[in-house]
Order: sequence, then structure tokens, then C-alpha cells
Amino acid sequence: MIHQDIESLKYAKELLENPGLAARLTNVIGMPFEKAFDYLPEQWMGAIQTATQKSLRYALDAAVKTIDHHDRNSSKDILHKLMVMASGGIGGAFGLPALTVELPVTTVIMFRSIADIARSEGEDVRNMATKLACLEVFALGGSSGKDNAAESGYFAIKALLAKQVSEAAKYIVERGIAEEGSPALVRLIATIASRFGATVSQKAAASAVPVIGAAGGALINSIFMDHFQNMARGHFIIRRLENKYGYDDVHNTYLKV
Repeated sequence: MIHQDIESLKYAKELLENPGLAARLTNVIGMPFEKAFDYLPEQWMGAIQTATQKSLRYALDAAVKTIDHHDRNSSKDILHKLMVMASGGIGGAFGLPALTVELPVTTVIMFRSIADIARSEGEDVRNMATKLACLEVFALGGSSGKDNAAESGYFAIKALLAKQVSEAAKYIVERGIAEEGSPALVRLIATIASRFGATVSQKAAASAVPVIGAAGGALINSIFMDHFQNMARGHFIIRRLENKYGYDDVHNTYLKV
């Protein structure tokens, strides 16, 4: 692997293994992050999990359809961030109950930004494999609550999702993405949602702190967007390098850098 690609791999690993979302949210809310969860009613945990699954399904179905395949510039990251900040401002103004309305909008915008990053790294966003790779990003930088250290690294998460991604891609190619009740897609989205939901819960807890308001909600969403843009950049750098060198070489080098 040439020096430039090794440096790219180091950068990707730094992004993927050191997300630091909770620490950044702590700076916004001005209190130990664990205390923010005291403002999150217990019954909202189930609502968050349901909302994440619906948001991911909607995003996969809707967002990529509007992407211009020929524009390979991901400079629209800022525009997407501003849009997410606007939706976060609305959520902050109306409080925690607005999450179920705000989250699907935010997720679709984020999915589009992720797809733009994928395209900028050489992916063809028309391919179902790329669409599902975009969906995988929502599983990164979070946890399911059942992970141990060996199961939470980037390649461990990829291995966890690999079979489900393959089954979902095969089903969608044969039956279509609009097919209701696809068992393979349902399983994949449920697995990703279990991890994405943990990250959404952090966002929801920060947003639930009484002093946050609209401005704080916008800032929290900006940080949330940053997090997944970073995960996407690392993810698609590695996919680009895997296409060039193969999975084994990239994986072995990743473990060493």
C-alpha cells in the first residue's frame, strides 16, 4: 500500500474509532452527560427505537432517489448541516415530543449527505450495494448496549452486518426496494436501528435538558450531523481502499496503523 493510501487509512481509522459524540454533547449541555438521561422519560426509549427504524426505512427508500450521480463534489456537506440544524431548532423549540417528527426529516437529510460523501469517494450511488453501505453508516460510532470491546470496532460491526446486507441486497434486487415486509431488509434495519437508536438516545437526552431551547437544539443537531459525516467519510475511504487493495490487505494494515 502506497504512503498516501496508508495516510488515508490512518485518517479513516481516527474518524471511525474515536467518534467522541458524548463528549461534544457534554460541552453543549454544560453538565455530566449521564445526568441528561434523567430528563429522558423511560417510555421514550421504546419510542426512540420505533422512530429510528421508521426513519431508516424511509431514508433508504426516499433520499438516494434525488441524488445527482454525476456530481462527485461533497461540498454540499455544509448545506446538509444547515438543513439539519433547522430541523433541530424546531425540535429544540417544541421539546422532546417533536423528536418523532424531527428525526425522520433529519435522517433523510443525513442519508443524502452520506450518499454524497460516498459518491465523492468513487461510489456509484445508483447501486443497491452503495445504498446499503450508506445505511450501514448509521450503525457506526454507537453501540447496541450489548457490545463488548471486541464487538464495537469498525471491522467487527462490518462483520456483524455483512450477511444481513448481502441478504437484503439480494432480496431487493429480486423483489424491489418498495416491497413491504421484506424479512431480510427488516432484519438489517432492526440491527442498524439498535445501534443508531443508542446514538439518537444521546441526542434526545441532550435535547431534553430544559435550558437547551431552539438554539441548543440546532447546535446538537449540527454535532449529530458532524458525527455521521465523519463516520461516512471513514467508511467510504476504507471501501475505496478495499476496492483497490482487497479486504485482507486493508484490514491487516488497519490493525497496524
